[in-house]
Amino acid sequence: MNLLKSNEIKNCCFNYFVKENSHSMLLRYLYTMLILCLAVFTVVFFYCTVPVKASETSIIADKVIVIKSKRLLVLMREGEILKAYRVALGKKPVGRKTNAGDKKTPEGVYFIDYRNPESRFHKSLRISYPNESDILNAEKSERTPGGDIMIHGLPDNLKELDTLHRFSDWTDGCIAVTNSEIEEIWTLVPDGTTVEIKP
Repeated sequence: MNLLKSNEIKNCCFNYFVKENSHSMLLRYLYTMLILCLAVFTVVFFYCTVPVKASETSIIADKVIVIKSKRLLVLMREGEILKAYRVALGKKPVGRKTNAGDKKTPEGVYFIDYRNPESRFHKSLRISYPNESDILNAEKSERTPGGDIMIHGLPDNLKELDTLHRFSDWTDGCIAVTNSEIEEIWTLVPDGTTVEIKP
């Protein structure tokens, strides 16, 4: 009889211990899951509600280099090449521009000083030609240096050509790319960016 009671007491203690232990483990599990859910919620809330400025995520060019002899326009960032594009130049591509109407593309160091989102050449970025050197050279020849030299896309009557436009130099001195390319350049090149045009 005493043995039976002893066994009953042991079984009751064991069952109690199991129940208490299971209850404790369940509480720890729920507490851990609650902490994890709060952590995930905090991360999601932060990244979904804090606005990020485009300038903080976008890589922009700090220099544009045009190599006329290679018909190449290169976007640079801290000495590294970001993008490169094939281009068409003025109808008389050899030599630097000296006066208005000579159909030549300038050579020298300039910067982007204006942009036109409604250009008849899709979109355009104006190069700050003429610089002081260009003006002096034109004055020596008693001519005007000209202006409105752009990096631009294609007009409506040429847009279907797309990359085929590069097979000839057809501009009045500007630097032409495709419409999709000027869209990309428009985004990557801010006003004030240096433009170096090499022979």
